[in-house]
Amino acid sequence: MTSTKPRRILQMEISCLTDGSASFNVSLYNSNNTVSTVVLFAVGAGGLPERYATLLHTLVASGCMVVAPHFERLTSAMPSEDELALRARRLSLTLDALVAPGIAVVGVGHSIGAATLFALLGAQMWLGPGKHVGITPDSRLTRLVMLAAPTRFFQAPCALDVATPVPILAWVGSVDNITPVSQTVWLVDALSGWPSVELCITDGAGHFSFMDLIPPHSKEPLPDKQAFLEDYSQHVCKFVLGC
Repeated sequence: MTSTKPRRILQMEISCLTDGSASFNVSLYNSNNTVSTVVLFAVGAGGLPERYATLLHTLVASGCMVVAPHFERLTSAMPSEDELALRARRLSLTLDALVAPGIAVVGVGHSIGAATLFALLGAQMWLGPGKHVGITPDSRLTRLVMLAAPTRFFQAPCALDVATPVPILAWVGSVDNITPVSQTVWLVDALSGWPSVELCITDGAGHFSFMDLIPPHSKEPLPDKQAFLEDYSQHVCKFVLGC
């Protein structure tokens, strides 16, 4: 297995925002250029945004500003309604506090982060029969990148009917045993009527291959991890910028 080291992100700051009586941190990455696109980055079940350093560095180097809320690590494979609603709410609060009106916002998320961003487009999340997750849509998202997204939350009848159609890039690894390829393929098929939905499947990649620093006790299946990190990050960057 090829080891990787996170790249240093230019001009990273930490902002502390309020959510009612609670507070949460947001990593803010900026470049020296005039910002025309903001990326709202949603992490997976746990870990700081910096664990995706290659992707974030590539986005910043292209002139994007990245805002990435921090979240407590999810301890269960099936998050609760409160946990999901909190994540969605804080993603929107981050835009309220840090992004000026009129700037294009693109959502980029990994795993549960991707699912939460999709819910902000209006897709209805369900934890089971009669267990709808109440999430207020956010009309500021103009594009969405979904990396290894768990789509089982959206497979209830009519769950996608009121979602706002935006261009989507859906990416998954062929050996992902947490959110298998079939979940992403289902989503792409379900969104066949949308204006632009791109599917990428990387042979030999796993669920955590999109991260520079994978969770402890996990094994990286890719023989050349750094090459994949750089390749997929460039692809995501082009999609974010509409290239």
